Amino acid sequence: MTPTVQDRGTVRSRKALVAGSVGNFIEWYEFGVYGYFATIIAARFFTPEGGGEVEALVKTYASFALAFFFRPVGAALFGRLGDRIGRRPVLILVISLMTGATTLIGALPTYDTAGALAPWLLTFLRVLQGLSAGGEFGGAVSVMTEFAPPGRRGLYGSWQSFTVALGLLGGAGAAALLATVLTEEQLGDWGWRLPFLLTLPLGLGALWLRLRLDETPAFRREGEAERPPGREVAGAIALGAGRIMGWAAAGYTFLVVLPSYLQSTLDATFQQALIATVLANLGFAVTIVPAGLLSDRLGRRTVMLTGALLVVVLAVPLLNLLQNPGVSLTVKGAAVCGAGAVVGLMAGPGPAMLAELFPTNVRCMGLGLAYALSNAVFSGCAGLIITETIERTGSVDIPAYYAAATCAVSVLALARAPRTRAGKPKAPVEALVEAPGREGEVR
Repeated sequence: MTPTVQDRGTVRSRKALVAGSVGNFIEWYEFGVYGYFATIIAARFFTPEGGGEVEALVKTYASFALAFFFRPVGAALFGRLGDRIGRRPVLILVISLMTGATTLIGALPTYDTAGALAPWLLTFLRVLQGLSAGGEFGGAVSVMTEFAPPGRRGLYGSWQSFTVALGLLGGAGAAALLATVLTEEQLGDWGWRLPFLLTLPLGLGALWLRLRLDETPAFRREGEAERPPGREVAGAIALGAGRIMGWAAAGYTFLVVLPSYLQSTLDATFQQALIATVLANLGFAVTIVPAGLLSDRLGRRTVMLTGALLVVVLAVPLLNLLQNPGVSLTVKGAAVCGAGAVVGLMAGPGPAMLAELFPTNVRCMGLGLAYALSNAVFSGCAGLIITETIERTGSVDIPAYYAAATCAVSVLALARAPRTRAGKPKAPVEALVEAPGREGEVR
């Protein structure tokens, strides 16, 4: 039987979904591994003779943050390329760069071997990762949403966030497995390298998938259209960054920073901290795709507002529960799982919401920059801000205050209704029409 046009379109959409999401999995797998092994990396790369553990951890998170601050540079550079030469070649380039940099981290000499050169080499590779990650999001989300069938952009875009959750879970699972089968000495000596080296075969598989990817119909049709004024694009970028600020900050607070916080502040063991993180990421993963699907029916803003408001209300009680020694481990596990689930309500509709803010010929750069800027400030700095503030103030509630405050700002940004004229949103914020089932067109 000859495939129909609809069948071929469905196959292309699914290929685009897989090819776009696989790079996100690798990116966040590595970022998760780096966060979960932060205390070991601190000891191996940032603790010269006489340095303290807290000082080393702060330096490790500074390197973590530096990679995030190069994301906007990557988003601008690769996003501009993606809007001019196409999504496909950029996705091929960024997955190659990410795979090479991550694999090399697993082979780096430590401070004991290379002295002061070791942290500089690590930081350089983190910068390369930041550049590639900045280009990854804009290209991948553009591909997913531009290939998505009508009325399914929320669902298709949510797979970007879902593979983030899978990547973080993969990193946490690898770390937990190594912590179980290796001794503490083996883990610190060489075991931490294995998850980074595993990126090589994963990246080669992702590269193969992207080489087989078609260019999006939207780019072929509208890539050369007149671009909107820079002032309007900048306004859309700022609005998008504000709307996902809470997602960025709460996500990294609950899903990545949590292990080091539990160890350094609440005296949890490495294994206990990793189990808590796995549970948080499980909750995160479970709600993402349903939230994206729900946003196709109710609107992006409704679902994301619900998640942001829940974080504002529940962040402090959640952290107080974790601090209470009288609360059972089962209840604490359910609490961190619930925290991850709430973040998923923002992460599911988030990619489609960003894609719908921009026309095709600036979408790759626009949504990439909005995401990268928000993550650079509110995710990349989360560990550094939280660790340093706890050290200076002595308050163990800082993570909750941080997550709640940023989500409060997102509530305000999400509550701002788009201005429309004659039934059409003001360019380039062309989409987010909040009536249920009437999200804006990704042209």
